[in-house]
Amino acid sequence: QVQLVESGGGLVQAGGSLRLSCAASGRTFSSYDMGWFRQAPGKEREFVAAISWSGGSTYYAGSMKGRFTISRDNAKSTVYLRMNSLKPEDTAVYYCNAVRGIYSTDARFASWGQGTQVTVSS
Repeated sequence: QVQLVESGGGLVQAGGSLRLSCAASGRTFSSYDMGWFRQAPGKEREFVAAISWSGGSTYYAGSMKGRFTISRDNAKSTVYLRMNSLKPEDTAVYYCNAVRGIYSTDARFASWGQGTQVTVSS
């Protein structure tokens, strides 16, 4: 199993941008489709975006499409999430995980990292 460490969150004003990073350990990172998820206070964790193992295909939840961009660097075992035009409703803890397929939206691993907090002020 791959160990995942998220970083890059912070406090930003509405309309601002952030880039999140997810560093993975383990030699098999490049074989996994990867995804970002988020959990807002009092809500279930939800799917945000996914990217294929090669980086050639991406998939986004509807409300994030056009504002967020997922990418990866297999040489660095890292997956990124660039978030633009942030809204207060994007406030959440953001997590990464492998996904069962780029369009499945289901996390592959039962264990999660600590996540990174994103707070968007109005």
